[in-house]
Amino acid sequence: MNGFQRVTAALKGEWPDKRPIVLHNFMLAAKEAGFTMKQYYSNPENAAKAHIQAVEKYGLDGVLWDLDTAVLASAVGVPVDFPENEPARAHKACLNHLEEIENLNIPDISKNERIIVAVEGFKMLKKYFGNEIHLRGNADQAPFSLASMMRTPAEWMMDLIINPELCHKLLCYTTKVVKKFIQLLADEGAHLISNGDSPAGPEMISPEQYLEFALPYEKEIVEYTHDLGLPYMLHICGNTELILDEMPKTGLDAVELDYKTDINKIFSKYNQKITLSGNIDPSGVIANGTKELVKEKTLEILNIYKHSPRFIMNAGCAIPPTTPEENIRILVNTTRSYM
Repeated sequence: MNGFQRVTAALKGEWPDKRPIVLHNFMLAAKEAGFTMKQYYSNPENAAKAHIQAVEKYGLDGVLWDLDTAVLASAVGVPVDFPENEPARAHKACLNHLEEIENLNIPDISKNERIIVAVEGFKMLKKYFGNEIHLRGNADQAPFSLASMMRTPAEWMMDLIINPELCHKLLCYTTKVVKKFIQLLADEGAHLISNGDSPAGPEMISPEQYLEFALPYEKEIVEYTHDLGLPYMLHICGNTELILDEMPKTGLDAVELDYKTDINKIFSKYNQKITLSGNIDPSGVIANGTKELVKEKTLEILNIYKHSPRFIMNAGCAIPPTTPEENIRILVNTTRSYM
C-alpha cells in the first residue's frame, strides 16, 4: 500500500498494511526546510517544498496542508498580524458591532492573496504526489471559529448570550465562506477536508451552546463536503469529553483531538465508526519528551487501538518547530514496526 491507500483504508474502517502516519507538522516542516514562518505562509512554493521534504525525510503517509489559523479570517477582512517567526494570527475584530452582519456580502475569496497562496501551494503538492500520498486539505476555521475571529473571542462569547439571533446570521455567513474554501481545495484534488473549531469546545462554551451554535453549522459543512465526494475530519483543541457524544451527529468521518481528551474514552465511543487522528501531546511528549517517553506514548495509543483499524498516528495538535528530529523518527519507527 502507498500512503494514500493506508490513510484511505483507516478512514473507511479497513485494515491497512501498516498504521498510517500523517503529522500536524507545518511549523516543524517549515523550520526543517530552512524557512521562517513568514517565508512559509506567504509563498506557495516554499510551503509545498517544506511538506514534500518532510514526507520524504520521515516516510510519512500524507500531508496535513495548513498555512496557519488566520487564512479565512484575512479573506473576510479581519486584521491579521504576520510575524516573521510565528504563524500569522488574527488580532482585532472586523465587526465592531454584531449588527454590521446585515450589510456584509460574501466575498470572492478566490481573489484573496492568502487564499491564492493556500490553493497554489496545494496544487503543487497534488502535482508532485498525485495519489501516492494522502493530501488532507485543511480549509482553515469552521464557521463558529471564524465568527469568533470576526468579533474577537471575548465579544463573541458575549454575543452568544445577548443576541443569539444575530449570531446565527453571522454563522450562516461564515458557513458560506467556509464552503467556498472547501470547494477550492476539492477542485485541486484534496483527498480529505478538515476544519478547526477549537472555540466551540467545552473549554470555551457549554455543551448546550455547542449544540445550538456550532454543531448545526459543522453538520452543514460535513454534508457539503460529502456532496463533493470527500470524507471530512474535525479538529477541536482541549478536553472534548463533554461533547464526544455530540460531534458524531455532524456526520463526520474522522476527528483530530487533543491529548487532553482521554484516549480510552475516545476509543470506547469512536473506534467502530469514526477514525481518530492523534492524539499524542505535541509539546510535552513529542517536542520536549525523552526518547523513552515518545516511544512509551506511541506504544500506548497503538495498544489501545490494536483491534481497530480506525486510527492515524498523529499529534493532538500542531507540533512545535523546536521538536528534535530524533523524536519524530522514534514516533515513526515505533509505529511502522508495530504491525
